[in-house]
Amino acid sequence: MSEPSVTVIIPSVRNHEELDIVLKGLKKQTYSGQIETVVVGPTNDPGKDISLENNIRFIDDEGSRTRADACNIAIKSTSSELILFTDDDVIVPKDWVKKLVSWFEDEEVSGVGGPNFAPVDESTMWQQVIDVAFCSTIFTAGTNYGKVGKKDLDEVNQLPGVNCAYRRSVLEEVNGFDEGAIGAEDVMLDHRIRMTGKKLWTDRTAIMWHRRRDLSRVKKQIRNYGLVRTLASHQYPELRAPTHTAVAFFPPIVIAAFGFFFWGLANGGLAWPDFWDIRLSTVPMGLPRLGVHTLPTLILLYNILAWYGSWKGNSPSKSKKTIFLSSIATYTLHWNYGMGVLTGWIRILRGNSGLQIDDRNR
Repeated sequence: MSEPSVTVIIPSVRNHEELDIVLKGLKKQTYSGQIETVVVGPTNDPGKDISLENNIRFIDDEGSRTRADACNIAIKSTSSELILFTDDDVIVPKDWVKKLVSWFEDEEVSGVGGPNFAPVDESTMWQQVIDVAFCSTIFTAGTNYGKVGKKDLDEVNQLPGVNCAYRRSVLEEVNGFDEGAIGAEDVMLDHRIRMTGKKLWTDRTAIMWHRRRDLSRVKKQIRNYGLVRTLASHQYPELRAPTHTAVAFFPPIVIAAFGFFFWGLANGGLAWPDFWDIRLSTVPMGLPRLGVHTLPTLILLYNILAWYGSWKGNSPSKSKKTIFLSSIATYTLHWNYGMGVLTGWIRILRGNSGLQIDDRNR
């Protein structure tokens, strides 16, 4: 399997300008074997014209409402030995295909991926800040953003959907992606692959440059991730993780801390007008004083942990400014992910999970 045939599948919806950059990058790959790039999306999408202009095959997603269903259609419409997936908002390194494909000479490799970072020179300041927050070694340590292995090839539980490759035989054995899944389709696919006893790996050098959304759009993206991860964990209980569940308590804790703070203020927990006078003789120890001091203490500790995790992370966008601002992005991520998890729990309790809503409507 020195030069296996390769298909690169790109699901795309209303993002034709960035898609054009992706397709041009894939046409410059250094891999000498057979590569077919296919775009799958709605037949009336502008991406179809961009694909044809680049002599790239466009596959009608047949009205699919989810990324998973669109990818399944593309898998069935192609016939290569290996299948690679990426998104329509990336900048593809010239050796991306070559690096991922090289590992399949080892029969133990069923799938392989790599880290993804925001392209520093192509990103706004806030996109860089979000990338730094995504790559935190503390608050987002359970995600695939910016995760790199310690060796050339490390075994992992999950591959990032924006940067991954699989044997076709493996995808066909598990019947592809879960029908109707959005957001956690890669999580569930990789889980089912590993349940068959097969192994997934990551190549620390196979980097994909992935544009981050701005702060307003990332809220919807992350809230959806929290929702779909919860629904996926309900379907596959083995996917439940304390780190994901813990984030659900973040919004209630924040609300309770603010409520406790204002209650403390209203009940004499703060010396006024001598704001900084915290002597016990001035403000006796008690619940009102505890309420006043709990909130700023939590804020300080949260920021310190956020800054430390961002500083230790792998993002190439790290700087004094982006690390300092990363705590704002981290707070936004935690709040919205937590709200997504809570929404998922409510849907499960009601017995109607419903179709997940992606941050980019199909």
